[in-house]
Amino acid sequence: MKKHQTNDVILQTVTKIACFIILLFSFHIFLAGHNNPGGGFIGGLMTASSFVLLLLAYDLKTVQNILPVNFIYVAGTGLLISICTSAGSFLFGAQFLTHTFGYFDLPLLGKTELATAVLFDIGVYLVVVGVTMTIIQTIGERE
Repeated sequence: MKKHQTNDVILQTVTKIACFIILLFSFHIFLAGHNNPGGGFIGGLMTASSFVLLLLAYDLKTVQNILPVNFIYVAGTGLLISICTSAGSFLFGAQFLTHTFGYFDLPLLGKTELATAVLFDIGVYLVVVGVTMTIIQTIGERE
């Protein structure tokens, strides 16, 4: 019996553009998160959604070749970053999960606010992407 082959050129082309736009917007939401709504959680969900869109347009093996990442390690790294950042307040005699910020003159950027909340958000971002993609790939492998 002949296997049916689909032609998904339009879907794959639109997916490449849409994933780029989603990733850019998730980066913006991530960076805006410590002063405005957003942050690591929603940025991570948006990033994972762009990867899921890739999985819908292509097959699992193709996406694994494009992104040769073990997402369990991504989640573990994010958890380690979050724990170290939150426990780092003890080193300075502050309460648990206390964050601080300062303004610095950076080349090309000028006066910029840097906050320790961004480090915690990086950990949350990585945990969300890692766990979401691990679940999605596990479900996809069973089918």
